[in-house]
Amino acid sequence: MTAKPTTLKDLTNSGWTTKSVKQELRDNFLAALARGEDLFPGIVGYQETVIPEINIALIAGHDMLFLGEKGQAKSRLMRTIARFLDPEVPYLAIPGAPVHDDPLRPISLAGRRFVAEHSPEDVPIGWWRREDRYAERLAPGTKFADIIGEIDPAKLVGGVSMSAEEALHFGLIPRMHRGIFALNEIPELDELVQVGLFNILEERDVQIRGYPIRFDLDLMLLFSANPSTFNRSGKVIPQLKDRIGAVIHTHYPRDRDLGIQIFQQEAGLDLGGPYPVVVPHFMNQIIEQITVQARRSKYVDHQSGVSARFSIANYRTMVASARQRAVVLGERPAVPRISDLGHLYASSLGKLELDMMGSHQMSERQVLDAVIAEAVKTVFEEHVDRHGLEEIAQIFGKGVKIEVGDMLPSAAYAERIQRVPPVWEKAFEVNAARDPAVRASCVEFVLAGLYAMDKISRGQDHGRITYTVG
Repeated sequence: MTAKPTTLKDLTNSGWTTKSVKQELRDNFLAALARGEDLFPGIVGYQETVIPEINIALIAGHDMLFLGEKGQAKSRLMRTIARFLDPEVPYLAIPGAPVHDDPLRPISLAGRRFVAEHSPEDVPIGWWRREDRYAERLAPGTKFADIIGEIDPAKLVGGVSMSAEEALHFGLIPRMHRGIFALNEIPELDELVQVGLFNILEERDVQIRGYPIRFDLDLMLLFSANPSTFNRSGKVIPQLKDRIGAVIHTHYPRDRDLGIQIFQQEAGLDLGGPYPVVVPHFMNQIIEQITVQARRSKYVDHQSGVSARFSIANYRTMVASARQRAVVLGERPAVPRISDLGHLYASSLGKLELDMMGSHQMSERQVLDAVIAEAVKTVFEEHVDRHGLEEIAQIFGKGVKIEVGDMLPSAAYAERIQRVPPVWEKAFEVNAARDPAVRASCVEFVLAGLYAMDKISRGQDHGRITYTVG
């Protein structure tokens, strides 16, 4: 293996050539595309919509704005773009340099002076890693000095002229020269900072305190924003909007199964181990349908959106509740039930922003109850449509009372339901006849569904729910 160059002379002799960041990204992206690689690993549901637009923007060399509601993987997409950078690039490893200068084309005064005053074998070269060439900042509270720069008073005291480059302390953007800088929630950025960004996008230079410091900055700029704020008049200056090369519109999963795939992937749960968990498909469907219903609800602020993190957190809570019951009662496997959804307040409240006009003084808890009830009804009706309500309803005789609860042993359900009809095998895609815990989950789903369809009544006392049939 050839050793990496450590001096400017070694680098020149190696044949290394200068590339702009966008050319580097383009070349590596096209090579990955030609190899048939998974270009954006872990990104689900965007293969036909968002990813093609990113691909074209990368080939075109555009700075990008990711426009979408919260929880649509905007930040993740921006971070993934960094994978198309080279693993390492050389830079001038000299004292006092404010940026990672290209050894063959330094832009800082310190870099140019050092190269001019030393022979190539005496100019040291370092290597800047891919993971260090991406920086991200959240716009709220960000000041001009944070991302552009400021005059350093200590240097003025030392006798440096205020108009000299050496008097400046550079912010994140100049220091990310030859890298990628991402800014989240751009409409929340102060207008003065937006003007500074416009300058960088237009001229690739930096002006600090009225002093034009001509820096031939080389970087890709990425932004994210929520449409409701980005499109509001006055939030983003028109000149800045006009200079952003490509707007990438993100969206929530357009298919419930994709939503399930996302939350299972992102939750990162091990359902095996000493306390295994088996999640019936209808419970996964309900978790994602809760999120779908929340996004449709007139009580929830549609402009804010309902993040995919809502589904992820609720899925983790449901599994945790089932696992706790299994450990306490000594049941294996743990099987989530409808009663486990009673713990979703902890993982949901705070993630829903209510529409003050539509909620009519409903509390967040009441809105969540309504959303969960509608989700259970929707999923149950889908199963009923396929397999018939009457056959499922016949499981429960007239005048029967059945108590359910998240800490009730599965055997308690079996006492009420003496036989498990064949329809359950078709309707719920689980073998309810063989496992009491799976049977208990099916019983709760049927009861909750029948209640949602006004077929039976329900009473609640100290966390336990009693359903009355007939």
